[in-house]
Amino acid sequence: MPPRVLGSETEYGITVRHQLDFNPVLASSTVINSYRGDRARIQWSVDEESPGRDARGFGYEGAFPPELETGLVNVVLTNGARLYVDHAHPEYSTPECTDPLEAARYDKAGEVIMARAVAAARSIMPAHERMFIHKNNSDGKGNSYGAHENYLLARSIPFGEIVRHLTGFLVSRQVFTGSGKLGSENGRPPVDFQLTQRADFFEEEVGLETTLKRPIINTRDEPHADAAKYRRLHVIFGDANLSEVQTFLKLGSTALVLAALEAGALPQPMILGDPVKAAWQVSHDLTLDQPLATADGSSMTALEMQWQYLEWATKHANTADLGEAYLDLVERWEQVLTDLEADPMRLADRLDWVAKYRMLTGYVERDDISWDHPKLRLLDLQYHDVDPDRGLYHRLVATGRMQRLFSDAEVERAVTDPPPGTRAYFRGECVARFGPALVAANWDSLVYDTGEETLRRVPMMEPLRGSKQMVGEMLERCDTPAALIRALGGDGG
Repeated sequence: MPPRVLGSETEYGITVRHQLDFNPVLASSTVINSYRGDRARIQWSVDEESPGRDARGFGYEGAFPPELETGLVNVVLTNGARLYVDHAHPEYSTPECTDPLEAARYDKAGEVIMARAVAAARSIMPAHERMFIHKNNSDGKGNSYGAHENYLLARSIPFGEIVRHLTGFLVSRQVFTGSGKLGSENGRPPVDFQLTQRADFFEEEVGLETTLKRPIINTRDEPHADAAKYRRLHVIFGDANLSEVQTFLKLGSTALVLAALEAGALPQPMILGDPVKAAWQVSHDLTLDQPLATADGSSMTALEMQWQYLEWATKHANTADLGEAYLDLVERWEQVLTDLEADPMRLADRLDWVAKYRMLTGYVERDDISWDHPKLRLLDLQYHDVDPDRGLYHRLVATGRMQRLFSDAEVERAVTDPPPGTRAYFRGECVARFGPALVAANWDSLVYDTGEETLRRVPMMEPLRGSKQMVGEMLERCDTPAALIRALGGDGG
């Protein structure tokens, strides 16, 4: 089974100017509650969640209690996504998607949703206060927040094999997944500019944590599906990207490498001698020629590693029936590596870190300022502003200097309509049709109040069930939640 089901989760940065008693949890709650799009504000059910279960078999069940604010401020959207407060940040989790191009489109829809939510929140705030939302990963004050990826895999793959094959890939893919950042943090060596926002904050190769001692490979074993058949690989080592091409490359290349791993199409892994050190070394190296020590005593650059992964992944894509999105992916992947090798500045129209570096270099040279000048800090942050009237990324798009994969109309459909090929279709349509009767939800269930004495739970343990093809006609026939429950088999089946 290829990793057909995938998606992303993004914690957005938030601040309120001129608010002396700024509370990020309250501000995030205001944003989520202000969103005026079609949605259902319901309790997120944590009964089936197990964030403390470790893929290595450690008995940490219950070690991570659910965040209080997660249960209090939670919205499920008609596109099947989740919008909520998590770790004092507004967070958008895409619906389950069936290929990386679709996942990138729903990731972009999250930016639109968040921009509209903050605009609505501003309308109810005092005139002297101004709220800002940024799709970034660091506040520049020692705090980092996540941009996570999720890939559904067969449970039969030993987790140790995932660690062996994926660690080097994740470390080396930073050359085309970083969103760029001024300076360094977390005690790392000083630099003027680096490729990524997150690398400085990773301190372990493998581990369960996501906010402290962050690991390159996260071991959270919480599939949100039938645990006997599936595992969900929770990737926390990556940046939040604004570039559509870059998001597609990040999700697609990782999904394709995992598909090759599942198929037994990867040779012996490239194992780094010190993955944590290599992580920040790659991010700090704008020349892209830093040799990384490998466990066998040799060395490779991140680019050389990526060329090897591309070769293996391309062979698998050409022999497996994975769909057009993956064939397009390998072509774009090859072109990006070719341009990085020749001159990274060629990619200013496709990669966030290159676009930002070129922009900031222009100000340094024009205004004769140093790389630690406050003006550059402001520009660095403004690049990530989701407000289309303020964000510098949006200005690049408006002037044709950043490539896009999707039209505004395509993104708008992703804002409102769920992807048709997964259970997200059923979830989103239920929100649109029966939202007032929904009382709780999880990725793998919905709970209805049908007017009977007891609530009725609809399980959704198979991510590829609940698609439009499977339930579309049934939903058209059901005009009430009670009729839906009957159609499903009385108790939700």
